[in-house]
Amino acid sequence: MLRRSDSRVRSLSVEELGLVLPGGVDSAPAKVVSVGSVEPPKPLSDDHWLSRDADYLLSRHGGLILQGPPGTSKSYLAAGLALRLAGSSARVRLIQFHPSYQYEDFIESPTIVEGNFEVRARHLVEMAEEAEDAPDLTFVMVIDELSRGDAARIFGEALTYVEHSKRGLPFSLASGREFAIPENLVFLATMNPFDRGVDEVDAAFERRFAKISLDPSVEILRNFLSESQMSDGLRRDVEDFFRFANDRAASNPYGALGHAYFLKVANKDDLKRLWRFQLQFFFAKAYQLDDAGRLEIEDRWQSTFGDAQDANESTESDKPLIS
Repeated sequence: MLRRSDSRVRSLSVEELGLVLPGGVDSAPAKVVSVGSVEPPKPLSDDHWLSRDADYLLSRHGGLILQGPPGTSKSYLAAGLALRLAGSSARVRLIQFHPSYQYEDFIESPTIVEGNFEVRARHLVEMAEEAEDAPDLTFVMVIDELSRGDAARIFGEALTYVEHSKRGLPFSLASGREFAIPENLVFLATMNPFDRGVDEVDAAFERRFAKISLDPSVEILRNFLSESQMSDGLRRDVEDFFRFANDRAASNPYGALGHAYFLKVANKDDLKRLWRFQLQFFFAKAYQLDDAGRLEIEDRWQSTFGDAQDANESTESDKPLIS
């Protein structure tokens, strides 16, 4: 049985705790984000391949991780799957982990209310309470960038109980409050498999979450370019470069180029701006220890699409000086 925050925790005044806290205390608010896409997500259809795989995996695991390099539609697909499972955006919560994210942002946190010390429910506890109050409905928590935070520390003692076989079992949170994660609360997460925190995530979630890999897709790229009404010849050139870059990434997975970078790209000027403002930095970082590989990528792009600097774009000398 899930206990509400005021049923087990006694309010204590600052004086009783012997604390002197000017201005009160509260944790930094959690960062709730939307998906990184130009278009708002739509619920996935029942016959979408991800819907079919997710239905099977979520019936056996505590959650599902979508993993892949940048630009492979992880966040977009996670949001679409969440909307399909929940049936309403009101029962979907999108959260992004980051290096400073903590247990107190995700589970519960101490705060001062009118001079008294109280424990405030955070995202997981709030959603679990909502889900317990509506057992016939599905609630979905989407955790973007799972590997950018210390996942085991953020979940704390709740990590064990996200397992499918342990749903509904009561346990104690750090405050001493009795808590349980209901069966109708679904966890979806996204992560880049090359982030530095992936090993820790793998160790913590190996038995609890299933994984699906999302890879750069020529088919999805082709759909994007067709929707943008790119000419056939230029589209073939983009597809050839895309294949070249991802074949090159077989020896350097950090250089895998996602199809979402080309969303809304329609012509050569768009491609030049894409290189100038995004791709040159992406490849410079991916090949920072491999100058030959980086130059090979750059030469292929320039020979296919021309100079990155477009004639009608500003140069460094055109930029106003800041005094």
